Amino acid sequence: MAQATEHAATDGYGRLPPVTTTRWVPSRKADVIRAIRDGVIDRAEACKRYALSLEELRLWERAIDVAGTAGLRVTRVQIYREVFEARH
Repeated sequence: MAQATEHAATDGYGRLPPVTTTRWVPSRKADVIRAIRDGVIDRAEACKRYALSLEELRLWERAIDVAGTAGLRVTRVQIYREVFEARH
């Protein structure tokens, strides 16, 4: 099996992070949200693929909507969680 790269481009999902991703930097979170919004993958499949809760995924979406990719930093999510959750 080929070594996972930053973005697994050979699995039919374009720029989605590898399934084995465990370190969620803001750019990887943004890639997942972008793929959902572009119709490449749906929320349920993303949750299953990355072992995420729907709540966490929706929090990422709200963080991007409110503060852009920078809002996906763990410290920002912790600080603004109530704001992000109140937006939907």
